[in-house]
Amino acid sequence: MTTKNLSIVIADDEPITRMDLHELLESAGYKVVAEAGDGFDAVEACRKFRPDLVLMDIKMPLLDGLSASRLIAQEDLVDAIVLLTAYKEMEFINEAKSIGISGYLVKPIDEKSLVPSIELLVARGREIKKLRKEVKKVSDRLGNRSVIERAKGRVMEEQRMTESQAYTYIKDLSLCKGLSMRDISEIILQRKKLDD
Repeated sequence: MTTKNLSIVIADDEPITRMDLHELLESAGYKVVAEAGDGFDAVEACRKFRPDLVLMDIKMPLLDGLSASRLIAQEDLVDAIVLLTAYKEMEFINEAKSIGISGYLVKPIDEKSLVPSIELLVARGREIKKLRKEVKKVSDRLGNRSVIERAKGRVMEEQRMTESQAYTYIKDLSLCKGLSMRDISEIILQRKKLDD
């Protein structure tokens, strides 16, 4: 993805800082889709626009940048969150790490390092997001397999079927009822629990 395709939300309670960042980012070819003066507005802007990146000041009124970043990360609204701050304390850095912040830039922002930082952080954020999706797929598959295996065992026991017959039974029910094999398996397992 080229820089011209990256969308950004700027969250800072200082209008002049937002304006400077906006001009700097747009002149570099980025698309600033929204600006926010507090954490609540930043979260709402990310929900609305699903940007690639949010540049987030730590100290903001109503909802601070770390709390807003935590919500944005939990809802998986962006590829990367970069904190902009004048604060260098380890307390902020450690909390940022625990939230899953992609980067941390200290004000005043060095214009020469901003664009390379954004490019690298968004690329890394996308890789991490992709890996999380793949891990979830594998985890879901393993969960499905486990449930189906347990239901297959139950069917084999109750209906005196072979493993192959029990599998075919669950598969046919799945096709007939328009439900996934996992859903059918869970119904079979639930039915048995009620009978016990």
